Amino acid sequence: MLKEDVFSKIEAGNIEEALSMLASRSTSDDHQVRFEVAELYYELGHIKEARLIVEDLRALYPDEGSLAILSAEMMIDEDEEDEAIEVLLEVGVEDDSYAQAQLLLADLYQLQALDEVAEQKLLAALQKNPDEMILVYALGEFYLNQGAYNKAIPYLKQSLYADLGEVNVGLSLAEAYSGNGQFEDSLQLYHQQETNKMTPDQLFSFGFTAYQQGDYPVVIEQLGAVKSLDADFTSVYMPLAKAYEAENRLDEAFETLKDGIRMDEFNDQLPMMAGQVLTKMNDLVGAEQFFRQSLALNPSNVKSVQAFAALLKDEERADDLDELIQYVQEHGESDPLLTWFQAFAKAHLEEFEEARLLYKEAMPSFNEDADFLIEYGYFLLEEGDRKQAKSLLEQALLLDPTRSDLPELIEELNYEE
Repeated sequence: MLKEDVFSKIEAGNIEEALSMLASRSTSDDHQVRFEVAELYYELGHIKEARLIVEDLRALYPDEGSLAILSAEMMIDEDEEDEAIEVLLEVGVEDDSYAQAQLLLADLYQLQALDEVAEQKLLAALQKNPDEMILVYALGEFYLNQGAYNKAIPYLKQSLYADLGEVNVGLSLAEAYSGNGQFEDSLQLYHQQETNKMTPDQLFSFGFTAYQQGDYPVVIEQLGAVKSLDADFTSVYMPLAKAYEAENRLDEAFETLKDGIRMDEFNDQLPMMAGQVLTKMNDLVGAEQFFRQSLALNPSNVKSVQAFAALLKDEERADDLDELIQYVQEHGESDPLLTWFQAFAKAHLEEFEEARLLYKEAMPSFNEDADFLIEYGYFLLEEGDRKQAKSLLEQALLLDPTRSDLPELIEELNYEE
């Protein structure tokens, strides 16, 4: 009743009157009323007044766990963690507040990076109170936060249908399933939740789990919601853009990436993917711009180099291709695909001896790639090495029998022998 009266006055704008009511009750002979006043003071942020009352009551009831809990919570708010631990350790096993005390202790030990101590506190508390579902859930949540998903799942499953007030065990279990690679189980649980009550983190986990399953419409719905709720949630842009790309919604993929680049300007992955999307859209000028932006941020981004190099190779821009590969080599990067592309560039620049050496170097990595073998074979034909060229072209035809241009050429080379 007191709480209702106080909050009704606050809602009506009569804050001073509400505080006056609390002050008048703070010295009541009824100790339960004084405890309620302390709780209300604490709830309203008047910690000093609340602590004075609680300290008085604790002197009268030193073994009362609910007083210890409230006192410890106020100490935590005042950054007095060590003092809070001392108070909580006094709560006895038989006290109704024991389980809550152990939960607070576990949180405090985790804050101090004493994870093993926190775990032992929870396990010991659960052993003494095996039917206390809040402890079962807390242990599952502890393991979830540690990334020990396999350990978390049994405890979260056990507490899934327990009445834990506002706690949503289903979301925690869905996250644990996802982290453990059980994406189907995770998605099933996520679909049972009310998404309008989810935080951006939870929506992201839902969307990312759907991404792992290739359920791109769900990815777009959930990660799109995250982007709308929190544009600073930079982890959302890549998977959302990839989902749009997978659905062939390339314009939306590109717009998502542009938004991401504005919010996370030092992420080299975003302009790299923007370049890839624009390549698919046949905007090669725009693609080049974004590939260069990606490499300016990170010259060691091999995927970006490969994509840009492939664009330059397709356009037969040998000078630019050779320059690009030398640039990344100066930054200590090497890659068999770039060795192949550099061989192509050197051949077009008529640096034939270097091209020959580079093709030979790339050969072990691409000896089952028909495109490489054909390109290398034609190069060797130009160089007059017809025997080796024929061998490579024959191998390419075995790998790709659809190459109708090869049989006649191979036949001619056989005839010349």
